[in-house]
Amino acid sequence: MADAVDSRVIYNGKRYYVVHLQNNSDGTGESAVNKVDISTLTTADGGVCTYTAIDTIVGEVWGGEVQLVWDHTTDDKIALLSGFVNIDWSYEGGKVDPRSAGDTGDILLTTNGFTSASGYDLTLRIRKKR
Repeated sequence: MADAVDSRVIYNGKRYYVVHLQNNSDGTGESAVNKVDISTLTTADGGVCTYTAIDTIVGEVWGGEVQLVWDHTTDDKIALLSGFVNIDWSYEGGKVDPRSAGDTGDILLTTNGFTSASGYDLTLRIRKKR
């Protein structure tokens, strides 16, 4: 079997992209799964998004942890999440991808310690940058 996962775009505007992520695990888990492919996003001026800033992450992780990273040669950590999640970086200009060398800057998700009945329900508000 496999985890039951879902990614839904809630909003895709000129400046912001909001995605809702869900997982109900059978214990399989996820490893470096691409949840946001930034090459598919366009910015306010119609250009291709080249990096992102995360303003907020809200939701819940139960029965384990969720690690979010930006995809680079050496991935850059966004956050390690567990329990109830209510992170707001918007007052600081968002948590900005440092644009380290290599790869894409896509947002990848890995679950740690998931067993049967673990899961997550997360919403990310992302600012498109160029």
